[in-house]
Amino acid sequence: MSKKIKLIWDFFGEDGLKTAEHHAIHLKEFAAKEQISAFEVGVEKSSPDQSLAFMIVAEENMIAVRDALRPKRGQWVEEK
Repeated sequence: MSKKIKLIWDFFGEDGLKTAEHHAIHLKEFAAKEQISAFEVGVEKSSPDQSLAFMIVAEENMIAVRDALRPKRGQWVEEK
């Protein structure tokens, strides 16, 4: 089983959550168009002034997504 990576895009300000939600729609569209298997695409509110959109992908898909969409950061996802 391959490792999973959570790619993250940060959004700030009072409209940050709405922007992150909209970005997540485009992440899903990208995954479908490029036939990339995303384990999860979602949004989190990390503080009152910061939200994020994320996509969890297999390690082998990380470079393609990173190069095309340029996330701000990434982190390994621990298997439960």
